[in-house]
Amino acid sequence: MATPSRRSPFRRRSLFKAAGLGAAGAAGLPVIAACSDIESGGGGTQVTEGLDFLPTYKEWPLPVQPDLIGEPPHHPSGFTVHPEAVQAITEVPENSGTYELTVPNWGEGPSGDDPYFQAVSKAWGGTKINLRYADGNEFAETSVQWLQAKEFGDAIHMFSWMLLAHTDFQNTVPNTFYDLTDILKGDISERWPLLAGLPTSSWGNSVWATDPEDPETSRIFGIPGPASGGPGNGMFVRTDLLADAGLDKPTTIEELLEVAREWTDGSAGKWAFAGLDYYTPMWFGLPSRDNWWFDEEQDKLLHRSEMPEYKEWLEFRRTLWDEGLVHPDAPTGTLDTQALHKEGTILFQQDGMSWWGGYTDQVNSGEAEGDIEPLGPLAAEGRTPLVHVNFGVDGWTFLRKDLEKEQVEEFLDVANFCAAPLGTTEYELLIYGVEGEHFEYGDDGTPVYTETGTAVVNAPVNFKTIARVQNFLAGGADRVQRVFDYNASVLEYAEVDIFEGLRVEGPAAFKDARATLEDQENDVSYGRAELSEIDSMVEDFLAAGGEEAREHYTAAYRTAQGE
Repeated sequence: MATPSRRSPFRRRSLFKAAGLGAAGAAGLPVIAACSDIESGGGGTQVTEGLDFLPTYKEWPLPVQPDLIGEPPHHPSGFTVHPEAVQAITEVPENSGTYELTVPNWGEGPSGDDPYFQAVSKAWGGTKINLRYADGNEFAETSVQWLQAKEFGDAIHMFSWMLLAHTDFQNTVPNTFYDLTDILKGDISERWPLLAGLPTSSWGNSVWATDPEDPETSRIFGIPGPASGGPGNGMFVRTDLLADAGLDKPTTIEELLEVAREWTDGSAGKWAFAGLDYYTPMWFGLPSRDNWWFDEEQDKLLHRSEMPEYKEWLEFRRTLWDEGLVHPDAPTGTLDTQALHKEGTILFQQDGMSWWGGYTDQVNSGEAEGDIEPLGPLAAEGRTPLVHVNFGVDGWTFLRKDLEKEQVEEFLDVANFCAAPLGTTEYELLIYGVEGEHFEYGDDGTPVYTETGTAVVNAPVNFKTIARVQNFLAGGADRVQRVFDYNASVLEYAEVDIFEGLRVEGPAAFKDARATLEDQENDVSYGRAELSEIDSMVEDFLAAGGEEAREHYTAAYRTAQGE
């Protein structure tokens, strides 16, 4: 793929175009036809902008202004000095309901008897929400059965990437979840001022049509989680181990290979890598967003598997495996790669950006040693780098369809509490827990998790993911500055959202074919299949659902471009 050209998956443009902060919805609803019958699993396209039934945006005034001013959404602002917390909700509602919320969790879920849960329940007005933890690695797939059987408690939290496991989520939503529209439309600032302060674009991303053939049936079905923006993942390196080995942090793919070869020693139980599947495609200029990119030179939407860089990517992964630079148990998919990274068994670890802060927190609490940081933008063959970034919201909390209106309003009281940003006592409690039990203030005033706090509050998914008015960088001056600078360094390479203003669900056949292709990619990468099989893999993928999806996504792309 050519460097900075009109077919590159990034383009210099205004960073504020997609933010949509406080943008008022235009009257009426833009018309877009569904691409096929909803019952057929043929996919759907949902407009997320220009909706006139969303909550009226009313800016929630921040109690404290950040020290570092970024360019949201992909370059958030930050606090180098931890702000003194101010109470956001002065009139706390009185509620007494009990609900069950199903959430994904990676690791062992903490006991609901911990003081953290009693403290947050009291702070937000008495509502008790019992968390039902489920294995995060299997949550996307198993949630399909839970939703079909209506066995997910009173609510479920799903990250946006989990929707890929559902063959017909657009049909599942109106049949399973509560329609929030009549409760939330208009001015909600008197009862839920923080929810009213959520970006209008976040609410727009929480809309599904009850009938894809009729856009007038679009309704609000989810409470939007934080819209984090910026890079969602990173390739983290143990910088202390690099320094001990006398190696420099790689800045190119070629340097990366040299470092990996120099550092790996299988006989000593040291390997450069474990996971390489979801992060490394960007090094070869391959797109995210369901892996489609519009090639203007061919006037055609291409799946990444049709791009010449796709073979380069798989050949790169195969090289690492053949040379023994990847942990030999990586193909099993059962490795605790975070534990291996802490142990120094692997040098590089692909993970969510939260791993940077999580590792630092564990170092501060004495559970880990050393330091990590993400590699900067890398590109093969001297090309211009590409950085995948988060589009839309991170996920949603959906409520059970048969709840009473009063119960839904009580849950929204809780969501309003959870939307409080950094600088509030609500945020302090949600994110750090109870002082003395879950955290202590460090010498610089920054909260530091205790061992209990790490296990109960920091690591698990809980109420922190329900909503957030605005995201800020926090966690100590050095840490904030490093993350702020990193975000600034990748900003110009941020991928463009070619489906901006839409949420696109691919046809069921495409989802199945894509899952098969990803399995085959791993087969090739781990030496279970030959590189010569790539062409037939792609042909099978296109025949099994890729070509059908091309028509669907092309129609969505044309709509997003206003054509």
